[in-house]
Amino acid sequence: MSFDVDVTARIGEALVTCRIPPAPGLTVLFGPSGVGKTSVLNMIAGLRRPDHGHVRVSDALLFSSVQRVNVPPERRRAGYVFQDARLFPHLRVRSNLLYGHRKRSGEIEVDDMIALLGLGPLLDRWPRGLSGGEARRVAIGRALLSDPHFLLLDEPLSSLDRGRREEIMSLIERVRDALALPILLVTHDRAEADRLGNRIVEL
Repeated sequence: MSFDVDVTARIGEALVTCRIPPAPGLTVLFGPSGVGKTSVLNMIAGLRRPDHGHVRVSDALLFSSVQRVNVPPERRRAGYVFQDARLFPHLRVRSNLLYGHRKRSGEIEVDDMIALLGLGPLLDRWPRGLSGGEARRVAIGRALLSDPHFLLLDEPLSSLDRGRREEIMSLIERVRDALALPILLVTHDRAEADRLGNRIVEL
């Protein structure tokens, strides 16, 4: 299960081109700020239409300019964790986690996911009382509990102090190693890319 992406899109004055050949494990999309990494994630998620190319994840063709395929974002089953956690402020952590939860036979149970991500102590708290690292953990848990076909992580370590960065890196490693799920992570930090990625694609 992996990404097979070859897309091109003109965004303002910039031409964003990205090719991600199939390979297992966690893929890191690496490059400096402003080169279009988030735009590539949005093309894969279906939030931005490429001008040319294709997007395939595992056996599912999600976009093809040649075959005129463009699966709507709500049917792509992407677990998307944005740079800001985007938790619902009026819902406690437990309700945030269960929002959009899908249960399929054989999939990881809610309690198992809570244990995997170390979220037990946070369940009754409000988002406004969470640290940056805690909010990121909840956002990743919510994405995973939606039973996604793939996971997109946009700069999940940005704006975190050293201790919180280590916490989230360890979490991503656990998710990477425990779940057979294609993961694409965006970063501009080479050390993060080297530690977390099974392969690195530079943009």
